[in-house]
Amino acid sequence: MLSRVAERIYWMARYIERAENSARLVNAYTHQVLDLPKGVEPGWRQLIDITGSGEDFAEHYPGYGEQHTIDFVVANAANPSSILASIGMARENMRTTRELLPGEAWQHCNELYLYARNHARDALPRRGRYAFLKEVIFRCQQLTGLLASTMSHDAAYDFVRIGRNLERADMTTRIVDSAIFLLMPRQQAPGQYDNLLWVNVLKSLSAYQMYRQHVRNRVEGAAVVKFLLQDNFFPRTVSHAAAVAESGLRNLPRHEAPLRRVSALQERLRTAEIAAMDLAAMHAFIDELQLAINEVQEAIGATWFQAQWVERRYTAQAMATA
Repeated sequence: MLSRVAERIYWMARYIERAENSARLVNAYTHQVLDLPKGVEPGWRQLIDITGSGEDFAEHYPGYGEQHTIDFVVANAANPSSILASIGMARENMRTTRELLPGEAWQHCNELYLYARNHARDALPRRGRYAFLKEVIFRCQQLTGLLASTMSHDAAYDFVRIGRNLERADMTTRIVDSAIFLLMPRQQAPGQYDNLLWVNVLKSLSAYQMYRQHVRNRVEGAAVVKFLLQDNFFPRTVSHAAAVAESGLRNLPRHEAPLRRVSALQERLRTAEIAAMDLAAMHAFIDELQLAINEVQEAIGATWFQAQWVERRYTAQAMATA
């Protein structure tokens, strides 16, 4: 397989996962704002902070109002992390690697892009937001399942698994860290709605029911963080995602450098005593995890992709041809 083909398949999987996770996040955050009393909600800037796109947002909008924030995260094609841009870049990468992918996958991805392009602005008012986001989540899950069930599980699919799970691990750390960052200023005097925030964190990852089944404890910050980072069985935890990425890496040639990086990430996860951490320590630990995930990405790029590899997260060039 050519390196440029492997790279496009890898990023196709990442962009599909990014679009789904972003839709989950916006949906859960909207519910959180609706659930909290007026004056208690954290404000819409938190959504921008989660994606790390503050500078890009400031170039396009004068303030962090609800309409501006939702437009940027959902419908702004100039934002490479928006739902619309992510789907467009997934489509472009799939279009240029169609010979390795099931024909149905290209059809579903194209239909997903056309739906997102035609209906993204339906999400700006709250009245149409849930329906749009629910449809995006469903179509992304449908596409992920289609690839898993109709694509040969060879080297190409290993790049799909690696890309999807690294993106999943990255977004899980961002969602958890956003809640920690919000709660840190009032750590000494917890608010009566803090547990509601952690419930919405779990729901944004479809983890609430599995948390209650396996943890068997009330929703509490340290327990939620431990579950979402260290649980080995729930598919959206960082630990599980890292294990799946490791499995894919082992199937590929010349995997030594990326495998060392992902093993270091797993070791850091295994040895962390989250129950003994305060919020500041949790925040610092998650920063370490995000750096470790970036190191895995860099090792993958240097090993199998371009000689001078730059993560495409911060570019939107592919949208020009979408």
